[in-house]
Amino acid sequence: MGQGFLQIVLTLCIVITITPRLGGYIARVFLGESTILDPIMNPIEKIIYLIGGVAKEEEMTVWQYIRALISSNLIMGISVYLIIAFQGMLPGNPNNLGMPTWDLVLHTTVSFLTNTDQQHYIGETTLSYFSQIAALGFLMFTSAGTGLAVGIAFIRGLTGRKLGNFYVDITSAITRILLPLSVIGAIALIALGVPQTLQGTLVIQSLEGVNQYIARGPIAGFEMIKLLGNNGGGFFAANSAHPFENPNGATNLIEIIAMMAIPASLIYTYGVFANNRKQSWLLFWMVFIIFAILIWIAAMGELQGNPIINQALNTSLPNLEGKEVRFGWAETALWAVTTTATMSGAVNGMYDSLMPQGIFSGLFNLFVQIIWGGQGTGTAYLFIYLMVTVFVTGLMVGRTPEIFGRKIEQREIFLVSIILLTHPIIVLVPSAIALAYPISLSGISNPGFHGISQVAYEYASAAANNGSGLEGLKDNTVWWNLSTSFTILAGRYVPIIAMLLLADSMSGKITVPQTRGTLKTDSLLFTVVAASITIVLAFLTFFPVLALGPIAEGFKLASGN
Repeated sequence: MGQGFLQIVLTLCIVITITPRLGGYIARVFLGESTILDPIMNPIEKIIYLIGGVAKEEEMTVWQYIRALISSNLIMGISVYLIIAFQGMLPGNPNNLGMPTWDLVLHTTVSFLTNTDQQHYIGETTLSYFSQIAALGFLMFTSAGTGLAVGIAFIRGLTGRKLGNFYVDITSAITRILLPLSVIGAIALIALGVPQTLQGTLVIQSLEGVNQYIARGPIAGFEMIKLLGNNGGGFFAANSAHPFENPNGATNLIEIIAMMAIPASLIYTYGVFANNRKQSWLLFWMVFIIFAILIWIAAMGELQGNPIINQALNTSLPNLEGKEVRFGWAETALWAVTTTATMSGAVNGMYDSLMPQGIFSGLFNLFVQIIWGGQGTGTAYLFIYLMVTVFVTGLMVGRTPEIFGRKIEQREIFLVSIILLTHPIIVLVPSAIALAYPISLSGISNPGFHGISQVAYEYASAAANNGSGLEGLKDNTVWWNLSTSFTILAGRYVPIIAMLLLADSMSGKITVPQTRGTLKTDSLLFTVVAASITIVLAFLTFFPVLALGPIAEGFKLASGN
């Protein structure tokens, strides 16, 4: 028990240490200041801008920024769909894999385009190496870069700056942050035993004289951007539970830190932009404390184990079902909460086997989306909740709501409402439809409370651009591929467009001088109120799902049934 919690604490301490350093570096990149990579990346970026016809110093209006984002994503999506659809005719296919079904190709393209990476396929038997690298690997960089660009544009708007240039932002995100860190991380993974090869499936003969087929591929590079960019889609169906993706404790530590590094650091990046590091640290610790509580809830559930099994054996054993013994209950619980908090979606164990406490923590993360949130967009969601807090507290004391010296008015509240209401609508409505047809549509393999969690988790994961799932659903069907594709697209682009419009609206406002009656947002009291309002809103919206799913299942297990 003590060793497991010590592993968790040490991992979190490393993340705390990294946050101000990486956050400060990200701020320097997007503020246009000099960085250590300038001698290498400046010439490369000049070539990229020249070929793309991009004027680096040109600022975009909000609608230019939105059009650039949507059009570039649309072109990338069509290109990737064609690559996967015609992979049988393209090189890099040593295992001679053909075209998947059209609905699976559509779902896979939409999923990776939006940084969701929800997988309804088995990677090693469905996609060629070329599809994995040129299609999905490419989208892992660009989707994460898109999220980073939106997050930075949102921070610019809040701090009174112009939104910037989307093409410059996504290029900088890839060349200055994602690519260098991915190269360093991939080299570390290779050194620790993760394969990186273009050779086909290895065929060996077992001692019984039977052929055994061992899938392999360019895994190390794929793995690092999967985690660093909060993509989550695995090269193998088992994801990071597979020994080729995550062979030992050292790789597990690197991969957990990679998931948390950028989302946690972006809160500090805001502090640099706003020249208010005090507020950034208050927000960081607010998120960190909630995160730590959720880890404790999940970890204690796994440590205590299944009460029915323990009662039958007359002993007390942790829940090791669905877990890799090289990680154990502690590292699996930490990973489970981290991957849903950062919207990564990668797994190092089977989440369908988690105790109800772990499923509760994961669903809560997917519902709130700010602990730590998606790549770039999670930071934006955090400030959306801050705006709600300012509005509510302003109503309580009878003052005009202001944040960062700018008034929050009807337009801002309208956009905030769109952002916050989109998520529950695209989670709860399709979940209700699927649960109404448990066999013909949803294909639920677990009856009762756990089946409700399965369905709600699938749509919450899709809406939050997370991608993980409680396995057991027959999800490679036309219903699941199309319905989750819709949820993924709405969960990605509706909030992004509203966020950019909100940032533009805030950037154009005149700064109001502070007075004695101004509500200070960089105080401990305000931070506590913001955390309380966030939690209350999440429970008011999603409590029925939590009550009918993991909470009810937990009571059922505790009763011994």
